[in-house]
Amino acid sequence: MSTILAPLACGIFALAVAGFFSFYVLRQEPGTAKMIEIANAIKEGATAFMKREYTVISVFVLVISVILAFLPNLGWQASLAFVFGAISSAVAGYIGMSIAVRSNNRTGTAVQKSINKGLKIAFRGGAVMGLSVVGIGILGVSILYLVFNGHVNFLSIIPAYGMGASSVALFARVGGGIYTKSADIGSDLVGKVEAGIPEDDPRNAGVIADLVGDNVGDCAGAGADLFESYVSSIIATMTLSLVAATTIAISGNALLPNQQVAWYLPLLVAAGGIVASIIGIFMVRVGDKAEMGALLNALRRGTFSSSILTAIFSFLAVYFLKVDLGVFWAVLAGIITGVVVGEATNYFTAYSYRPTFKVAEATQTGPVNTLVRGFANGLMSTLPSVILVAIAVTIANHFAGMYGVAIAAVGMLSTLGITDATEAYGPVADNAGGIAEMSGLPHEVREKTDILDSLGNTTKATGKGFAVGSAALTALALILAYTTAAQINFTDISLLNAKVISGLFIGAMLPLIFVALTLNAVSDTAFSIVNEVRRQFKEIKGLMEGTARPEYGRCVDICTKASIKALLLPGVISILTPVIVGMLLGPVALGGFLAGATITGFTMGITLANAGGSWDNAKKYVEAGNFGGKGSDAHKAGVIGDGLGDPFKDTSGPSLNIMIKLMSIVSLVLAPILSNFKGIF
Repeated sequence: MSTILAPLACGIFALAVAGFFSFYVLRQEPGTAKMIEIANAIKEGATAFMKREYTVISVFVLVISVILAFLPNLGWQASLAFVFGAISSAVAGYIGMSIAVRSNNRTGTAVQKSINKGLKIAFRGGAVMGLSVVGIGILGVSILYLVFNGHVNFLSIIPAYGMGASSVALFARVGGGIYTKSADIGSDLVGKVEAGIPEDDPRNAGVIADLVGDNVGDCAGAGADLFESYVSSIIATMTLSLVAATTIAISGNALLPNQQVAWYLPLLVAAGGIVASIIGIFMVRVGDKAEMGALLNALRRGTFSSSILTAIFSFLAVYFLKVDLGVFWAVLAGIITGVVVGEATNYFTAYSYRPTFKVAEATQTGPVNTLVRGFANGLMSTLPSVILVAIAVTIANHFAGMYGVAIAAVGMLSTLGITDATEAYGPVADNAGGIAEMSGLPHEVREKTDILDSLGNTTKATGKGFAVGSAALTALALILAYTTAAQINFTDISLLNAKVISGLFIGAMLPLIFVALTLNAVSDTAFSIVNEVRRQFKEIKGLMEGTARPEYGRCVDICTKASIKALLLPGVISILTPVIVGMLLGPVALGGFLAGATITGFTMGITLANAGGSWDNAKKYVEAGNFGGKGSDAHKAGVIGDGLGDPFKDTSGPSLNIMIKLMSIVSLVLAPILSNFKGIF
């Protein structure tokens, strides 16, 4: 009992620090009356979207919870855990988003005093999201452990918590991603390319919807995504404790002293990561020089310090619990992989390095070459991430078997408190620049917010690389947990088995269908935004001259309705397909299905995220005054590349992370039912 109190205490501590940061942000100067007006419009739009989205999700959650309550080996306990997971994910996302939309105008005001002041407010606003995710996540799993530990179906009940979190995460990521990128593409194509006006120009009717989208997609959606990875990695490790408790390490000693230790060790590793993340967050500070290198180093100082401290805390947990040292090496492999995957992503997406510089260079020859070069860069970027994850899996399995692979995922996600903070910081900085532009603040203010925004683009790209890598490792851990819970021997999943081959092909195909659905949804909604912005420029007299006000609410309403409608089909497919495959072809074929979906989803997720990030930063390189600067043909080519990259990196790519995890955890929940079922065919 005393051991489980540490994760509970760390969860409460994380939420307390998040509360402190919220108080710090809210007592900062909100800016001019115009800045407050724009910030309130963004807040109202984001809040309205989240309420409508959660209303739709709540109906889905209610239906699934009723079904789970009547399934054998699951019952009301699993149903309760499912609802608890859904509520936890929704609350974490809403808390983070609600502070982010209150940090943007305050960041724009603070940069007028110093870059460091602006960075501090924006980063602490983002840290509320990061700490809410880990605090609520570890509290949720710990509470379930206290309530149901010892229950005969404990290892069937606790995965339902992850399934609830995954369901909300998928809808939030897909809906938010469709919203943000539809508004972004629509407003950019009409504003920058057709009308020739600056980004975030107040005459553009799609600007408010674009700024709202940054919060509901890149903040709330990303938080829900990583919340689900965080809790699912812990749950997968707990489920594999049945194997781990009897596994013999290379040294010949028992890997873990008993099953209880196998259950709460991942909670202790995660708890140590929370403390380390909080320390790292306080280490993020920079001088008043507006230099990208100094700002990036400030964030790296925080993330690297958190990783080192987490490794130390994990070693102490392993040592005092008398766990085999091989488990620590598995955790360390996960921690290092998370850091290096993020740096590899930065290499392929930052314009200070050759890959994205070559994309920017290609803009001089038009949009076609820009698109070709950027997509090739995204494909090439899979090389380091896939190899790094493969190395981590090999090392973890060598030292601690299947349990090692699962706890490596916990290690990778243990610093999520600061990692998610760096990603959530991006939308705050982006919004700050938009508010500065729309409020008519001096040009030098926008220059300062642009520096913070450029840093935000780098951190968002790095965060997406981390999210994809952690999703792959978490999904693999969940697949291993599924095979254990379904009592499948590894020799059964053979390439000589026709059902396994069928499952592999179906699984490999499904992420492609998923991407097609989400891209089509963005295209359809962006089409509506383009037409609406064009209509307003044509029909509202004085709009281009700046004497009339656009109808911002029309674009916000279009994005809200379209994204809520479009999020349902991808979510339903992700949940029903593993059920159908398991029922028709059996549990062994379902194992092949999950493997195929994970491999395709992982590699495609990296490609889409990094190609999109590369196009985005190539455009920004041109906007910085290179190759003709803003308004040039190279700039127009860069805008078109960024238009394609936006749904790649902010809608389809990140949504694949959740898709592969959701299908794996749905399979894990159903494993007790499928274990004695051979399939209809």
